[in-house]
Amino acid sequence: MNTYGPPAYGPPAHGPTGPTELLVIAKAPVPGRVKTRLCPPFSPAEAAELAAAALADTLETVLTLPARRRVLVLDGRPGPWVPPGVEVVPQDAGGLDERLAAAFGRCTGPALLVGMDTPQITPALLAPALAPDAWEGCDAWFGPAEDGGFWALGLAQPDPALLRGVPMSVPETGAVQRRRLVESGLAVRDLPVLRDVDTAADAHRVAADAPAGRFAAVLGRLTGAGVR
Repeated sequence: MNTYGPPAYGPPAHGPTGPTELLVIAKAPVPGRVKTRLCPPFSPAEAAELAAAALADTLETVLTLPARRRVLVLDGRPGPWVPPGVEVVPQDAGGLDERLAAAFGRCTGPALLVGMDTPQITPALLAPALAPDAWEGCDAWFGPAEDGGFWALGLAQPDPALLRGVPMSVPETGAVQRRRLVESGLAVRDLPVLRDVDTAADAHRVAADAPAGRFAAVLGRLTGAGVR
């Protein structure tokens, strides 16, 4: 099994240590390539600005969490927005299921993956999956999303086959993924249900859940802190 090689960008030694690799799968915040469902009412440049803020909030939280490594699995080119302590590796080709499978396939021990669409995540939300006893009697952690997807997935023994073939970005994605885990004989524990940012309405809801974050600040500036 391949492992993540030397970091392409950023030194690895930052933040508290723990037994689990933390993965963030994301797209580079480039106008026209990211958060296109926010357009309209936002312009592509504004949507990219919101995406950059969401990713910054996510990475800031990840840096506070106990982890063996912190890896940004990126579609696109990294920029100065990648903070020290976060390694960057490119996403593999293929559909989202293949890209997620490849990200887990490079891990050599327990791994927890989150995306960039839930900037409201906090250390408390992820604490159960990163506790010293997180993997005692547990093979997988699953964070369901309100839209039927999932915002977090943790595997004690990462196996790409657990993700390949799962239909992504459809209302039943989360149900199919969780069923795949259970039918594979894994003991699954659930994290709280979260809303991810797909639409403008989602953005306002998520910003209200995390009003002190960069995402909420950018949304407030773009909308004049009013309803758009």
